[in-house]
Amino acid sequence: MTDRKATLSVGDKSIELPMYSGTVGPDVIDVRGLVQEGIFTYDPGFVSTAACESAITYIDGAQGILLHRGYPIDQLAEQSDFLEVCYLLLNGELPSAEENKRFHDTIKNHTMLHDQMRNFFNGFRRDAHPMAIMCGVVGALSAFYHDQMDVTDPKQREVTAHRLIAKMPTIAAWCYKYSVGQPFMYPRNDLSYAENFLHMMFGNPCEEYKPNPVLANAMDKIFILHADHEQNASTSTVRLAGSTGANPYACIASGIAALWGPAHGGANEAVLDMLAEIGDVENIDTFIEKAKDKNDPFRLMGFGHRVYKNFDPRAKVMSETAHQVLSELGLENDPLLKIAQRLEQIALEDEYFVQRQLYPNVDFYSGIILKAIGIPTSMFTVIFAMSRTIGWFSHWNEMVSGNYRIGRPRQLYTGSPKRDYPKN
Repeated sequence: MTDRKATLSVGDKSIELPMYSGTVGPDVIDVRGLVQEGIFTYDPGFVSTAACESAITYIDGAQGILLHRGYPIDQLAEQSDFLEVCYLLLNGELPSAEENKRFHDTIKNHTMLHDQMRNFFNGFRRDAHPMAIMCGVVGALSAFYHDQMDVTDPKQREVTAHRLIAKMPTIAAWCYKYSVGQPFMYPRNDLSYAENFLHMMFGNPCEEYKPNPVLANAMDKIFILHADHEQNASTSTVRLAGSTGANPYACIASGIAALWGPAHGGANEAVLDMLAEIGDVENIDTFIEKAKDKNDPFRLMGFGHRVYKNFDPRAKVMSETAHQVLSELGLENDPLLKIAQRLEQIALEDEYFVQRQLYPNVDFYSGIILKAIGIPTSMFTVIFAMSRTIGWFSHWNEMVSGNYRIGRPRQLYTGSPKRDYPKN
């Protein structure tokens, strides 16, 4: 924080506004006092507005930096596991060995769903999108676990966090099992978080399922790399819903609904649609020319990023993981994956893409990995939501732990001024 001031001139009036500095990143101008002057700011998409103060995640898009509680994302992905990152996001510090073990054990003890929730799934059509099912089921958790929903009680918030982290893989896997008509698989507490998810996704009661450690490691990295991404659309939605005092399950469900939008959570699915449209390696040059033509509607999906103007720091980890998975599964010659690898090479070498910094992003590689593992595209955003739940909850918890006000954005009204109802 600083005591500097910014001066805004409006007509013949000068208005002094406080300026604040964070630990790192741009300074902000506090415009809250403008309402007393009868003035609002106008910022569609909130691209230059800080709606909150947060100590969880920091992004420097120009430098390609992503920090969780100060730790670079690549270091976390290489040296940590998802549950340790969950602890970090929730508590602000990495756990000791004892705390880490206790946290892992606690999550494993919350993986089961209330047995009546099996019946809740039956209310959905079999062909319902898994995201529709997940949104409904997570919102319904408030009806099954309503004993710990006092948002003012830190202990109850902690219990809810543990429940959500533990139960989301079960919910996600059951959404898939229900959509394909297979029996639900119960969680196994002897498996790691990622292994357990793969077990519930691909196991069946007829035989024992043994998770492939390479695939489990890839899933764990996907979870870590999608755990949080600062004040994005879904996180902001969770915060806005939470500002009303809504219960945490309803708030997380609102985040899932926001993530479902193709402009937010559907990017890795769009990558595979693009690869299918290209169809063959021989067609790549034609589509590259289409992508360079500003008058052509075709766009290369999975390249560049709205936030990262240099490179996506998560992409390198995902790239290495993708090659490990493809090698493990013997899929180096898969037609779509060959297209993806050629596009990756072009994006890193072609001057058009290099100058515009259109490097492959995390969505480009995560979609390839999930497809290789055998996860259908309809489940991609579900897995994103499962991973991002810890980020959503951490931001919600940070907000309700401090002083906050109900969110109330303003508007620039362009409708009709006051007018009288016509008389007969």
